Amino acid sequence: MSSTHLNRRTFIGAGAAALALPHNAIAANQERPNVILIMTDDQGYGDLGVHGNDKIRTPHLDAFAEQSAHIPHFYVCPVCAPTRACLMTGRYNYRTGVVDTYLGRAMMHSEEETIAEMLSDAGYETGIFGKWHLGDNAPLRSNEQGFKESLVHMGGGIAQPSDPPGNRYFDPQLSHNGEMKQYNGYCTDIFTDACIGFVQQNKDKPFFAYLATNAPHTPLQIHADYVKPYLDMGLDETTAKVYGMVENIDDNVGKLLKALDQNRLTENTIVIFMTDNGPQQERYTAGLRGRKGSVYEGGVRVPFYIRWPKRLQAGALVDRIAGHIDVTPTILDACGINKPQEVSFDGKSVLPLLEGKQTAWPDRTLFFQWHRGDEPERFRASAVRGQRFKLVDGKALYDIENDPGESTDIASQHPDTVATMRQQYLDWFRDVSGERGYFPPRIHIGSPHENPAILTPQDWRGPDAGWDKTSVGYWEVNVLENKNYDVHLRFRPLTKGGTAYFKLRSVLLRHDLKPGEDSLTFSSVRLPQGPARLEAWIDFGDNAVGMQYVDVFQMD
Repeated sequence: MSSTHLNRRTFIGAGAAALALPHNAIAANQERPNVILIMTDDQGYGDLGVHGNDKIRTPHLDAFAEQSAHIPHFYVCPVCAPTRACLMTGRYNYRTGVVDTYLGRAMMHSEEETIAEMLSDAGYETGIFGKWHLGDNAPLRSNEQGFKESLVHMGGGIAQPSDPPGNRYFDPQLSHNGEMKQYNGYCTDIFTDACIGFVQQNKDKPFFAYLATNAPHTPLQIHADYVKPYLDMGLDETTAKVYGMVENIDDNVGKLLKALDQNRLTENTIVIFMTDNGPQQERYTAGLRGRKGSVYEGGVRVPFYIRWPKRLQAGALVDRIAGHIDVTPTILDACGINKPQEVSFDGKSVLPLLEGKQTAWPDRTLFFQWHRGDEPERFRASAVRGQRFKLVDGKALYDIENDPGESTDIASQHPDTVATMRQQYLDWFRDVSGERGYFPPRIHIGSPHENPAILTPQDWRGPDAGWDKTSVGYWEVNVLENKNYDVHLRFRPLTKGGTAYFKLRSVLLRHDLKPGEDSLTFSSVRLPQGPARLEAWIDFGDNAVGMQYVDVFQMD
């Protein structure tokens, strides 16, 4: 961010004088605020003009930033699904079951209470538009986790293995309230238009809209008209496509904000803009080290702007650290809603800081970790962030206040600080790991809310699970009723013969396949009730491969 931009804004610290309206509880007869939470996918801190990027064109977001309060040191997880779990619950993702982005590690336990459930219980209309990425099957889907209106893509992104075959960013198949439908247009436009429709439909009620774009995540699909200006600047094709996708997001944010104006909702609508992690590809990062997947600043520090004209001063800056776990507590506080008694947050409301209220705000510590694997390992790919210092992998120490680019390891100069932060991490790791462990949530088979249950490589497990043609895995499921099911297997057309197998506890079925076949149905299979491991594979004699999809239909 340029110094000119910083100088135009007003810093708010923990002990600063009040610069906005007092922070009072919202009276029962007072109009409750609407909330729109916008989160983009793989848009880094440097992917905004207001953060010093002189190539990208984001006029609507830049103007929105000037109208908003800002938390410059705002943190998320290094990858998307863990960030989304924290965002939805106010709790660290390791408590929720979400440790990664695929292979069954991005499913959030349905017992978690989401912000959508809390607001819905308080009378809010709730809608999600875009990316959920916390479970594709019952009972984990967004429409079963508090969102009354749900228009989402499957898995972690359009065109991934969880999607219908051949799905693209243009004219995609999307899940509307649990049912797959075909849509016309570009995905970000579709999601934004649906969000605007939701806002207009509920303009006379309090609403919570979660607009979570899958752009600018790969595959980098966008209209050529958005790409050409950046190619003309001399940028490489990858960066040009990313910037084009961000510019399209900017156009859509402008359209959404205009709809608020037209419906006279701007004054009392909280609008938050943030992103889920750092950039996937190498490009401008505003001087931050690292990118997506890294616990260095470039991977975990993201934009966070919040506009609420009725209560927050435009241009206010909070100098305290904050993160994804704070969003749910902050929204509830702003809406005057108490959290459920049984829910325990890791985050805290930062509304008093955003309002500039005099408040005691002791220095706090935030924790981030991510690596591939079914379970996290102590200190591996981890970061401990205090107000000033940051410890990476339990070894390297950085003074973020004076070295935001994390260029100099000062651990040898501050051994006591390193020891303290290591112990903080160990206490945290023990706490979050002890919540429920890391066994994944089970997908329900025979749910009245989902028939068929469609299983994909997004959520299978096992040492040979993956997304290539030779991968094979299994699903952890819970068969709700001892009934008859049709089990439909879908796979790539065979180039040679093989034998298909289906296994669930005592049930083992097989069928010989011929070259050219691409599907098989086992009819009226009696599946035993209860938790089980569901397996389906093709044996070619010298190797075995898994299925693209397993569709389990309840027949009784």
